[in-house]
Amino acid sequence: MAGDAAGGGGSAGDLQPHPVLEQLPDIQYCMNSPPPWPEAILLGFQHYLLTLGITVLIPSILVPQMGGGNDEKARAIQTLLFVSGLNTLLQSFFGTRLPNMVVGSYAFLVPATSILLSKRYNKFEDPLERYEQTMRGIQGALIATSFFQMIVGFLGLWRNVVRLISPLSAVPLVTSTAVGLYHLGFPMLGRCVEVGCPELILMVFISQYVPHFMKSKRAIYDRYAMLFSVPIVWSYAHILTASGVYDGKPPNTQISCRTDRSGLVGGSPWIRIPSPFQWGTPTFNAGEAFAMMAASFVALIESTGTFIATSRYGSATPIPPSVISRGAGWLGIGVLLNGFFGAVTGSTISVENVGLLAVTRVGSRRVIQISAGFMIFFSVLGKFGAVFASIPLPIIAALYCVFFAYVFSSGLGFLQFCNLNSFRTKFILGFSIFMGFSIPQYLKEYQLSSRPGHVHTNSGPFNDMMTVIFMSNATVAAMIALLLDTTLSWGKDGGSNDSGSHWWRKFSSYNSDAYCFYWCFTLHYPVAAKGLCKPF
Repeated sequence: MAGDAAGGGGSAGDLQPHPVLEQLPDIQYCMNSPPPWPEAILLGFQHYLLTLGITVLIPSILVPQMGGGNDEKARAIQTLLFVSGLNTLLQSFFGTRLPNMVVGSYAFLVPATSILLSKRYNKFEDPLERYEQTMRGIQGALIATSFFQMIVGFLGLWRNVVRLISPLSAVPLVTSTAVGLYHLGFPMLGRCVEVGCPELILMVFISQYVPHFMKSKRAIYDRYAMLFSVPIVWSYAHILTASGVYDGKPPNTQISCRTDRSGLVGGSPWIRIPSPFQWGTPTFNAGEAFAMMAASFVALIESTGTFIATSRYGSATPIPPSVISRGAGWLGIGVLLNGFFGAVTGSTISVENVGLLAVTRVGSRRVIQISAGFMIFFSVLGKFGAVFASIPLPIIAALYCVFFAYVFSSGLGFLQFCNLNSFRTKFILGFSIFMGFSIPQYLKEYQLSSRPGHVHTNSGPFNDMMTVIFMSNATVAAMIALLLDTTLSWGKDGGSNDSGSHWWRKFSSYNSDAYCFYWCFTLHYPVAAKGLCKPF
C-alpha cells in the first residue's frame, strides 16, 4: 500500500533506485576495442579538430605580447601542435594508456605572461629579438619545471596523494576541472554570437535530437555531429565574411568573426619540421622556474581529474593511483619536450576531448593515436594545417559548451557511490565546490584592479605562485575536498563508506595496483563481457 501511495499505483518493486554501476554502460568501443579503420580515422580527425581550439588560442594570446607577428604566431602554433602530438603518443603508449589527448595548458599563462613582462626584456628594441629572448626564458622555465613533475610522478609521490581520493572528493575535482573552464565556453562564443550560436544549436540538434527521429543501424549523427555541424557553420561564416558584413566593424569583432583574419595561412610555410631550440639557447631564472612549477602543480591536479573522467567514459574500472602517477611522470616528459622545442606553454590533458568521447561513445585508444598522427602530419604541412586552424574560435567555443558539460556530468556521476543522506557528505560537497569558485573569484577581482591584494608582495615569483594555485577552481576545490574528506572521517565509523571509498578499494592497493578494464559491453554477450579483464 505504501508503494501504491507513493508511486501512484505502482508496486513497491518499481520504486527501487537505479543500480550503482562501476563502469559506464552503452560505450560501444572501449579502450582496447578499436572501431574499423575508416570509422577510426574519421573519429580521430574529429579529435584533431577539437585540439586546435586551445592550440591556437594560447599562442594567439602570448605571441603578440612577446613581440611576434603572424609568422611567429604560426610557427608557435605549429610547434605546439607538433609537440602535443608527440606527447599524446607517449601518453597513450607509456603513460596511463587512457584515450587522452595532450594539449597546451591554460594554467601556464600567468607565469608565461609574467616572464614576457619582465624588465630584463625591455632593453630589446627590436620586436623579433625581444620575442626570441622571451621565448628562451619561457623554454628555460619549462625545462626546469619538467624535472619537478617527473620526480613527483615517477618516484610515486603523486601516488601517495591520489590514493587518498575517494568518489566523494572526486566529485569537486572532476566537476571543477570542467566548469573552471567556463570562460572558454559562452564568453568566448559571445564574441561572435551570429557564428557561435548557430554552431551550438546545430551541434545539440544533430547529436541529441536527430538520432531519435532518424533511426539507423549504426550510430552516425551523434557520433559525427561535429563533422556535420562545423563545416556548415564555417561555410556560413565564410559567406558572411565574403559578403562584407564585417567591413568597418571593430578589430576585435573582425578577429573573432572573419575567416580570413587569423593570419595563419599566410604566415605558415608549406613544409616545416619543428626543431629543438629553434629560438636559441634557453635561459634560466630561479624565480620564473618556481612560478612555472606552481602552474605545473595546477595542471597536474586538473589532469588527474581529467584522467578520472576519461576512465569513466572509456568504460574502464576506477584508475589506480600508480597509473595516474605514471601518467603524471610522462606529462613531465611532455613539459620537457615543450621546453626543448619552444612551445610557449606546458602540457596538460585535454578536457574537451573527454567530452567528445562521451558524445561519440567511443573510448578507443587507437582513435586517439590516429588523432595524434593528424596533429603531427598537419603541423609539418603548415599551409594545410593552417586552413583548419583558421576556424573562428566562437565555433570551437560552441563545441566546448557541449563537451565541458559532459565532463562536468561525469563528476556528478560519482555521487552514486556516496551516501547523500549524510550531513558530512553534504558539507564536504557544498563547501568545497562553493569555495572552489569563491576564492578564485576573489583573486581575480584583485588581479583586475589596482588595489593591493594578499598576493601582492615584493616577490614577483611568489605572487605568481599564489595566483596560479588559488585562481584554479579545480585546485582549490580538490584541496579542500581532500582535506575535509580525510580529516572528518577520523574516529567515525562509516566515514569512508559515506565517501564511497569501499567501492574503489578493490581496484587498487598501495603496494601493488592491479589495473584492469573489462571488454566493452556488447549486445550479444553482456554477461560474458563482465568477466573478462585484461591487465593494464
